[in-house]
Amino acid sequence: MPIAAADLRIETRWIAPMSTRNVVLEDHSLLVRDGRILDILPSAVAAERYSATAVLTRNSHLLMPGMINAQSDAATLLARGANGEAAQVARLATADFARDGTLAAIAAMLKSGITCFCDRYYFPEETARTANEQGMRAMIGMPVTEGATPWAKNGAQSLTRALELRDRHKGDPLISTAFAPLAANSLSDATFARLATLADELDAGIMVDLHQSSREIDDCVAAHGMRPLERLWNLGLLTPALNAAHMVQLEPKDLNLMQRTGISVTVCPEGNMKRGNGLPPIAAFCAAGVRLGIGSAGAAALGHDIWGNMKIVALLSNAGDALRAATLGGAAVLGLESEIGSLETGKWADLCCVDLSGAATQPIGDPLAQLVFGGGRDIVSDVWVAGRQLLSGGELTRLDWSDVAARSQAWAARMAAGG
Repeated sequence: MPIAAADLRIETRWIAPMSTRNVVLEDHSLLVRDGRILDILPSAVAAERYSATAVLTRNSHLLMPGMINAQSDAATLLARGANGEAAQVARLATADFARDGTLAAIAAMLKSGITCFCDRYYFPEETARTANEQGMRAMIGMPVTEGATPWAKNGAQSLTRALELRDRHKGDPLISTAFAPLAANSLSDATFARLATLADELDAGIMVDLHQSSREIDDCVAAHGMRPLERLWNLGLLTPALNAAHMVQLEPKDLNLMQRTGISVTVCPEGNMKRGNGLPPIAAFCAAGVRLGIGSAGAAALGHDIWGNMKIVALLSNAGDALRAATLGGAAVLGLESEIGSLETGKWADLCCVDLSGAATQPIGDPLAQLVFGGGRDIVSDVWVAGRQLLSGGELTRLDWSDVAARSQAWAARMAAGG
């Protein structure tokens, strides 16, 4: 007879825990209780040991940690494909735009197996509220700016509001926060120094675009006499708490500085190529042991899933490193690796189940390689966040897609009309 109870038992053909590189478990089950992973063990043993309120069997599927979009700019999805994307986003920067764009992005991300996204936009409260309502996990970037924006009038106010938002979500199981300078070259040394002090005192993360283009580097050298990475090092910002996005334009001394200080990197190769900035040195990052996550990079990307980005990472390194960057690596760059990113007892049950029976992933020799090189959003069948199923058989369970689609089309029409 069963000796323990669980809320859910998921029986699958394969499980990729991602806690150990390149390990795949066959004919195993994962048990969930109170939103967290209770156990992972052979399916026959699981059936004997646990009584489950619900049992889901996926005979041709692989169960893995939910994917993590470590740089999304979710709301900007509404401007995708519009003429003058950046100008459109700036012109339509309202709480309604943030809410509707975030809803559309959440739908796209859940459909592609993403369970956590990192966002930076002018209405972080609205993004956090929307994610929470939909049961989605999010790392909310708290904008740090010196010029007037919809978020704050100046640098001092942006930091004050950031601290208020951080306190509001302290202890929230789904929402985490980090400081997010929106344009490194536009912040003064004094603001960066204050930010470094606050981050150290609060043990808070910092996320910032860095070395994204040669122009950014040239502007920094002209203004400060040094490259951006060196400038932040001098200001005390290069610590393991820093998540640097893009990192395309690098010299050997930059990589050496990254290794010495332990910063993380989020690569967004599709967005970088679309902007004409080239590709980051992904193989060098992997060889150097840099913590690596993957992001979609907002409106500049081809979509809010990260499958295409993961394939590029795999082509420049290998399938194992790419899948790790999309899961546990993404959790690590966001400072969430103790809670999500791998399938381990006690972690949140943020799960993605993919069907490997289709033509794109057959025949199966190495399930992980087939997943990375042959997979895409079309093979994602089920998604859970904190044990709550948000995608079932490819269908959204909580989000009203017809309403979200109508709102998105209304914004598209408004942009086309110049309104």
